Amino acid sequence: MFITLLGAFIIPRGPRDFFGGLALCALAILAIWASSELPGQHGFAFGPGTAPRMFATLLAIAGGLVALTGLLMEGPPIGHFAIKGPAYVLTAILLFAGMIRGIDLNIIGLPFRIPALGLVLSTFTAFMVSIMGSTEMRWVESLLAAMAMTAFCVALFVYLLQRPFQLWPI
Repeated sequence: MFITLLGAFIIPRGPRDFFGGLALCALAILAIWASSELPGQHGFAFGPGTAPRMFATLLAIAGGLVALTGLLMEGPPIGHFAIKGPAYVLTAILLFAGMIRGIDLNIIGLPFRIPALGLVLSTFTAFMVSIMGSTEMRWVESLLAAMAMTAFCVALFVYLLQRPFQLWPI
């Protein structure tokens, strides 16, 4: 209650920094909540939930400092928000997740299936979709960068880290 009343009277001097810091804090809280069921540190042994919680805590501290800076120091106003770039990146992430493992849904009684397309096609497609969100996209450079990124991902995950990814559709 007190924080709500206090927030009604505080006007941030740097709104972009203030609200950006609050967004980082919200993201950190989401990460801490998402990793809450993972076991943490036991003695000197790190558990799978230790690193996400540590990084989320550091993100919350950094976000709080950025928000405090926006509250106390003059800064630029909030400009218009371009939705095209983040929408393409989010679409690419969801598309990659669906293509790498495959999707098998039943929507309103109708089967919807995308087979697992493998690491090569999934990485290439996701890269191309995400680059389409840029206003400076050039097809030749984008195709070359997508091929290089795909080759790097195959070399890293399949050959260096020896992860069991299928490379091509079965």
